[in-house]
Amino acid sequence: MRGLELMGQARTDRIRRRFTVSGLVQGVGFRPFAYATAVALALAGSVGNTADGVVIEVEGDPDAVREYGRRLRECPPPLAMVTDVRETELVTEGGTGFTIAASRGAGRPRTLASPDVATCADCLRELRDPADRRHRHPFITCTNCGPRFTIITRLPYDRATTTMAGFAMCAACRAEYDDPADRRFHAQPIACPRCGPRLELVTGGTGMLSGEDALRGARKLLSAGKIVAVKGLGGYHLACDARNAGAVAELRRRKRRGGKPFAVMVAGLDAAQRLVTMTSHERELLTGIRRPIVLLPRRAGAGLADAVAPDTPDLGLMLPYTPLHVLLFGLPGDPPGPDALVMTSGNLAGEPIVTDDAEAVTRLAPLVDAWLRHDRGIEVPCDDSVSRYVAGAELPIRRSRGYAPLPLALPFDVPPVLAAGADLKNTCALGSGRYAWVSQHIGDMDDVSTIEALTKTARHLEELTGVRPEMLVADQHPGYRSGDWVRAHADGRPVRLVQHHHAHIAAVLAEHGIGTGQQVIGVAFDGTGFGDDGAVWGGEVLIADYKSYRRAAHLGYVPLAGGDVSVLRPYRMALSHLRAAGVRWQPELPAVAACPPAERAMLAHQLETGFGCVPTSSMGRLFDAVSSLAGVRQHAEYEAEAAIVLEGLARGTEAGFGYAYGVREPAGGPIIADPGPVIRAVADDVRSGVAAAVIAARFHAATIALITTLAQRCRERTGLNVVALGGGVFQNCLLIDGAGRALHERGFTVLRPRLLPPNDGGIALGQLVVGALG
Repeated sequence: MRGLELMGQARTDRIRRRFTVSGLVQGVGFRPFAYATAVALALAGSVGNTADGVVIEVEGDPDAVREYGRRLRECPPPLAMVTDVRETELVTEGGTGFTIAASRGAGRPRTLASPDVATCADCLRELRDPADRRHRHPFITCTNCGPRFTIITRLPYDRATTTMAGFAMCAACRAEYDDPADRRFHAQPIACPRCGPRLELVTGGTGMLSGEDALRGARKLLSAGKIVAVKGLGGYHLACDARNAGAVAELRRRKRRGGKPFAVMVAGLDAAQRLVTMTSHERELLTGIRRPIVLLPRRAGAGLADAVAPDTPDLGLMLPYTPLHVLLFGLPGDPPGPDALVMTSGNLAGEPIVTDDAEAVTRLAPLVDAWLRHDRGIEVPCDDSVSRYVAGAELPIRRSRGYAPLPLALPFDVPPVLAAGADLKNTCALGSGRYAWVSQHIGDMDDVSTIEALTKTARHLEELTGVRPEMLVADQHPGYRSGDWVRAHADGRPVRLVQHHHAHIAAVLAEHGIGTGQQVIGVAFDGTGFGDDGAVWGGEVLIADYKSYRRAAHLGYVPLAGGDVSVLRPYRMALSHLRAAGVRWQPELPAVAACPPAERAMLAHQLETGFGCVPTSSMGRLFDAVSSLAGVRQHAEYEAEAAIVLEGLARGTEAGFGYAYGVREPAGGPIIADPGPVIRAVADDVRSGVAAAVIAARFHAATIALITTLAQRCRERTGLNVVALGGGVFQNCLLIDGAGRALHERGFTVLRPRLLPPNDGGIALGQLVVGALG
């Protein structure tokens, strides 16, 4: 009796504590970790998911309880991201067991959802092991890997709140799920061949294969040069043999891809190293748990079809990140198939990626010969991420699968706010308190389906985070569809508008944790942004903090005639720059020769009269002009193509003597960087037969020197010593590396994008922080 009485009474030799753990703690093995740690320390209690995160109660020896709190803070599971641990003293209850409590979902979610994670080494070993019951199972997963974000319908994260809810666990899977010592303890996507999703190959009409037959059929079709839609984590891919020139050309034709490079997936690191060169840092990026597409220098004679990535020295390469991908390449003993597959988003150019099976059969029918699909639903569309490693750090190009929806810590508190992003490479961002959630890549806002995708994405972020925005923010461009979207969804809430280039700089400041009172020299170079004077800005140097900015310098204006027409035909920008620089339109210049006579006459009239013209200071358009003048690109089939090819030519080429911009300092106004001297020098080099690669290298060197000169002039005027680099032009690895080095050599502190893309895919964060303080 005495022992029973003690169980119900407070005891002086025991203490009880509640730990509320916030952050990325659901779907990452935190409850199994909490359980195992408690058992190891002989502590009683419980752990459960709630809307606030993970709540743990432990009771036992005081030293063991204190050690438990230390391990929560300092030794969490590898995939977890602990942002806060709150500790509360409780009255002891007694007991010796430790249990996993049912999730409690009342209230708004405050925890973080995990990104999707590439298949772990343990699951891959089981996948290849003929003795394992999950041998060759296309959906093998565990607590440490597999789908997360793309299958979550709401938080707390449990099987019932994912697209796995409809798959009842078999007895063997249930035993693993309930066993604290098992790697699949409370792994929500757990499944096996008996109870998990089913694979099938649809070959048109009524043709259908399932299971292993579906895999063999898909591999056979790919080997025969066919195009197969493959259902992945966040949507469908369009796949074909990357070594088959006919298949790649046909995919490019059907998808209306133009000359934009395709991404390629290979079976493993050895295969990757036969196609590209890479540093140790690039290897880590390629093989890490996020598995982005990594832009890497292509090896000569790699043997891929020329149409995979025409006119660029880089190859966008990724490794398999699902067991289905691994099986598609084949395991030892399987019939051989392609060793390199084009893997591009399952959509037409400009449309959102397809996720729904029924929609895939209709929308992708003109593009593919078969569909390799399964019956696990995709709740959230999520394209592959694209990244590169430049100057000692990752440089994201597209932040999506594997990264979203990880939050970014903010340097100050913000009210509940939603930023809609830009019209190109759209992402949205939701913020509250000290966190911002930047969405996965959505797409370009030139299609109704993309606008609908923005609506769904914003709502899903609100559902996952529990943040209900009290204010909306948009780009100040009056014609942006994202701005129209904000006004249509405001529902009486205040709407704030943010200047495009100010947002670019603010995004860089926010990701580096810069406080509200610090001004910087912000260099914002991109293709287009609506300026305060109604001009198209894009070659800007701003003195800026979050609350305000001043235009300290900019590229000299030239007329942009016809808007997007000149973006698609770089020769028009070249002719505009030639005219502004006082250079005659001589037919020996490639840009002049490329412009049809009738169009040339009309363009001359426009530039003379100003009809249909708007002034632009765009550095992106200047890159287009130089590319055209050098004979590199006269038409652009995808965004920034002329600049991308120009950069590729410049790599590894000695510039020799360089070009130089003219720099004028008008009284009382911003510094003007005149591109005229560069244009005249390029024209002279072209007439003299200088190689396009040398012209490209000289132009890059001149632009790096310009950034340095303008930063120094601004430092002399303001005393500021921190430079932030933002805008899509800084996707250019030569430019961001060269400018960073030159500025460092002159004593500047340089901030550059590392967590978000420098392009418009990262601009929503800048809108959010500027709007929050506005």
